[in-house]
Amino acid sequence: MGLLTIGAFAKASRLSPKALRLYDELGLLTPARVDAVTGYRLYAPEQLDQARLVAWLRRLGMPLARIQQVRTLSAVAAAQEVRAFWAQVEADTAARRDLATFLIDHLSWKDSVMSPTAKSLGIRYAALSDTGLVRESNQDTAYAGPRLLAVADGCGSQGAPASAAAIDAFKRLETDSVPAGNLLSVLEDVIEQAKQAVHDIGGSASSPGGTGTTLTAMLWTGSQLALVHIGDSRVYLLRDGELFQITHDHTMVQSMVDEGRLSPEEAVSHPQRSLLVRALGPGADTTADMRLHDAQRDDRYLLCSDGLSTVVPTQDIHRVLSEISEPEQAVRELIALANASGGPDNVSCVVADVLELPQ
Repeated sequence: MGLLTIGAFAKASRLSPKALRLYDELGLLTPARVDAVTGYRLYAPEQLDQARLVAWLRRLGMPLARIQQVRTLSAVAAAQEVRAFWAQVEADTAARRDLATFLIDHLSWKDSVMSPTAKSLGIRYAALSDTGLVRESNQDTAYAGPRLLAVADGCGSQGAPASAAAIDAFKRLETDSVPAGNLLSVLEDVIEQAKQAVHDIGGSASSPGGTGTTLTAMLWTGSQLALVHIGDSRVYLLRDGELFQITHDHTMVQSMVDEGRLSPEEAVSHPQRSLLVRALGPGADTTADMRLHDAQRDDRYLLCSDGLSTVVPTQDIHRVLSEISEPEQAVRELIALANASGGPDNVSCVVADVLELPQ
């Protein structure tokens, strides 16, 4: 079979002539020959597979620059790249879904429509932070109050003041009134204040050394908990005897697991498992996950830094949260377990129970 005209090639490849001309200009899909007299583009039949691949990737929404990279790869490597791209699309979609759910919940939430028979709920809580057995100083900050629960894990030369500054920005929510309809705006404002506070500390340090911090916080509204999460500190929920991790780690290794490049078992011992892809700090991606959680009586929440989650097995965390009723004793026991496992890092825990208030 001889060379195909651009019209014939467009029909066979399911790409429009306009798209083919653009891809030629970008060097993405160059014709086999251009007629010197007419300027018509002519394509070889063996280019069809590559053109169809380009068409399929465009239908997936892959940017042209990334398609240019994929088309140079072997079939196996290209498949892996497509898997990684789609995992990122799904992660982005999930983030938008969370935001949409947040918007729907907070726009729909009206105190005035509460049933007169609805039970009043409150929280009891405890927070504890420990240096561990290896670190010389503690860069974690843990806080628990009537409305705010928070854990931050600092890093770099000014990690301790960075984590403290991030939580300090949120502490005003303990006393400020937050109307239901303004909750999302208020949280976004406070996140910006936390970013600026950490940036000021990192920028003013004589040797910044990558100064930054994670931030995982929950704001109690009286019937719901508003979650703000950046980094690899975690929130667990114990409900009806089952333990759920309700945050997603913002680490390079977790991204590789999401993309299918690592198994969860391989991630546990990966040497870069603590490398963050999101954090509060100069030059970092500071995009926060935000969600609203409807509280139920007898729920128990655990906020913790990775000094706990990376060294204490989930089943042991589950056991402590299930068996120890008092939050103060629970946080002490969790930190003791981390130190019994070598205490390689600072460790911070906040435990909060949702309970029915006396009428």
